[in-house]
Amino acid sequence: MIWLENIIAAFSMYSLIPMPQVKWTEQNMRYTLCFFPLVGVVIGVVMQLWSLAAEMMGTGSLLRAAVFVLVPVILSGGIHLDGLLDTADALSSRQPEERRLEILKDSHAGAFAVIVCCGYFLAAAGIWSEAQPESVRILSVGFALSRALSGFGICTFPCARESGLAASFADAADRKKCRICLAAEAAACMILMIFLDWRRGIPAAAAAAVTCLLCRRMAIRSFGGITGDIQGFFLQICELAMAFAVILPQSFFETY
Repeated sequence: MIWLENIIAAFSMYSLIPMPQVKWTEQNMRYTLCFFPLVGVVIGVVMQLWSLAAEMMGTGSLLRAAVFVLVPVILSGGIHLDGLLDTADALSSRQPEERRLEILKDSHAGAFAVIVCCGYFLAAAGIWSEAQPESVRILSVGFALSRALSGFGICTFPCARESGLAASFADAADRKKCRICLAAEAAACMILMIFLDWRRGIPAAAAAAVTCLLCRRMAIRSFGGITGDIQGFFLQICELAMAFAVILPQSFFETY
């Protein structure tokens, strides 16, 4: 029953998928992060179904791309996109660390958040409009990989403040077990990507790993550690980086 409650807590927190109501306690949050990648599995399945449906209906590349971009945002409730925009505002402020952390908590969207939001959707729609079914299959696994790495970061990297979403989940989690579980899940996702198509799987796995390391470095240098918003920033950038790493070389794969 505790495992079921942890799954429900993961989906309730990180998605808009309807779930039964459970009381949030330290016990049913202990392994919530371990089930965070399951949200990515659901998103990946929906992306695959849309890819098949779009191919059968012969939809244009723009409509196909628009749905590819919007599905993760809708199913996640935009929680990670919110982190991307808050972090963009804080980084662009060029203020001291303490002030940056205050900006992260500010619910208002600044000019840089709007600019980054428009740029992100434009870049995502552009690259997904070029996606072939083989690439979609690899990137569908990527939604679980990005969440496994994000959860791993919450359990492993230092938190910028004692309160907040990341700190709450990190404090409630059995960090050692969650770390092992999430690392295994991330490794499994990478292996699956490479098994499905090593030419696309290796760039996708490499892009995810490099993005994780770079975002960790940015978080510690600019904020003194991670927050829930910063992990949302990482997740969105990670998924975009994987899309570019997989889709851009498609023409090369076709030639060779």
